[in-house]
Amino acid sequence: MSATQGPLYLAISEAIARDVDSGRLAAGDRLPPQRELAEALGIDLGTVTRGYAEARRQGLIEAEGRRGSFVRERPGVGAQVEPFDTGMNLPPIPQRTSFAAAFTQGVQEVLNGPAGANRMQYQPAGGAPEDRLAGARWLAASGIAASEDNVLVTSGAQTALHAVASAVLQPGDAVCTGPFVYPGWSAICRRRGVRLVPLAADEGGIDPDAFAAACEREAVRAIYLVPDNENPTTATLSTERRARIVEIARRHDVRIIEDDPYSRLDPAAPLSLAALAPERTWHVASLSKLVSPALRIAYLRAPHLRDALTLAADTHETTIMPPPINLAVCTRWLGDGTWERLVSEVREECLERQRIVAAHLPAGSYRAAQAGYHLWVPLRGIQPYEVIGGLRPLCVSVVSGEQFAVDPTQGTGAVRLSIGGSLDRHRLARALEVLDALLHHRGGRQSPMV
Repeated sequence: MSATQGPLYLAISEAIARDVDSGRLAAGDRLPPQRELAEALGIDLGTVTRGYAEARRQGLIEAEGRRGSFVRERPGVGAQVEPFDTGMNLPPIPQRTSFAAAFTQGVQEVLNGPAGANRMQYQPAGGAPEDRLAGARWLAASGIAASEDNVLVTSGAQTALHAVASAVLQPGDAVCTGPFVYPGWSAICRRRGVRLVPLAADEGGIDPDAFAAACEREAVRAIYLVPDNENPTTATLSTERRARIVEIARRHDVRIIEDDPYSRLDPAAPLSLAALAPERTWHVASLSKLVSPALRIAYLRAPHLRDALTLAADTHETTIMPPPINLAVCTRWLGDGTWERLVSEVREECLERQRIVAAHLPAGSYRAAQAGYHLWVPLRGIQPYEVIGGLRPLCVSVVSGEQFAVDPTQGTGAVRLSIGGSLDRHRLARALEVLDALLHHRGGRQSPMV
């Protein structure tokens, strides 16, 4: 404790965390009674009580009444559930996460509050006014013109994208995208009979000149973009490219569909397209990709009130409402600062994992966003199935670039590797060692797989 700066109660919680991380304290171990620890350290009992409370908030320990306080089971500590690969890109679980404790406390506060009974009922289409207002304020903090009138709450980003496609697109419409696109969006467009027009792109994202040329060739109805840390290529559009895309969209009256799951992990992210062109941008911002997929909450910002009313009806027809208790907790978090703390924890875990990646893979052999949790890995002399097969025993999510290609006849020669989810740092390092061996140290040998 003597090496820790700051209040003594934080020194106590940090000492507990260090002992848990080092293995000195194992799941189920009983901590000293608070009074005994206060006497042993020669400090006030209240300080120890606050230290234990902070450790509980961080999910390190749990209190069992008169039996005392015990170290909790945590991922990577004691008995654990093996990670599994869903093929999804998931935010990492921070090594010292406070999500579980915050969610438990949030649910209790919601249910015990004066409106707890209402939160157990069906909610208004598009979300209750207080929930829409909380989302609007969160979006406005990023420079987006938003209010409870044009912001809806949906059960995840996929529901929001379904609603936008239903409201904006008709069968036969042309929609521009990059050469690689989120498969969920491709599926929506196929179902609606919408034609995707892939545009040339580089490491900086879509080429605005290619967008302009497409608009000159044909009537483009909309452009779909993930402008920050694109999935799968990790490209982020520069401020200059965003401005050009907006100018072209205005000139040709093209709608902008902005899918924004990741930008808030990067405090230096450029202004969104919704901030630059509010009159024509449908903006989808997911909470699930920032902290936990268990939340299933996204905010959909429409250009105008009339658009929001149409979207509210569409989302109600498909999923009725987002999980009401989850939404109530998120509304509280957005207002009391908890949300920013949780995002900060995920951001720090992403940064640490990217440092692990940089220590294991040569520079230039992959693309990544600084605070992102997926990699785009070009392949030379090796096939995607070989990488996928080599990493499968470690339960690492690796997806062939072909699954994202708008034109499947064009070879991709790349894979997307996710470094988040329940994958811990040790298993990540092992996976990267295997990947490095597959990519750079095979000596030109062909795979024996048949």
